[in-house]
Amino acid sequence: MEDGTFRSLSYCDSTVDDDDDYDVRQWDTREDCEVRQILDRIADKWSLLVIALLDCQSLRFSQLRREIDGVSQRMLSVTLRHLERDGLVSRKVHPVVPPRVDYALTPLGRTLHQTIKSLVTWTEEHQAEIASARAEYDARQEMMEA
Repeated sequence: MEDGTFRSLSYCDSTVDDDDDYDVRQWDTREDCEVRQILDRIADKWSLLVIALLDCQSLRFSQLRREIDGVSQRMLSVTLRHLERDGLVSRKVHPVVPPRVDYALTPLGRTLHQTIKSLVTWTEEHQAEIASARAEYDARQEMMEA
């Protein structure tokens, strides 16, 4: 079993209350709730890229590896295994030589893709503001070090 995971799903109170707000501190304090573990999994850079690339298409392992700059074979294997375990990606093995394995988003994974798409859109819309904030921060740091 993977470190930091539980054998079965843990049921916990929702992080959303009646006012449609949530308490982020609950993610750290409720040991029996897997919200933080799921967020850690789906928000890492390799998972985000895999989910984005599998939108509306299935891809072979080698295709994914070529498309994701900087990912090692091992890291891609681990990422795909985790996403499959979480029900976000399906794996289909074709009985041919050499073996051929295709990966695709499950219906659950497709719902997550919409959220990721919104995040990417937000990032594109605000990248200039973020670049400006970074430049200002770096300038302040340089002044403090001088």
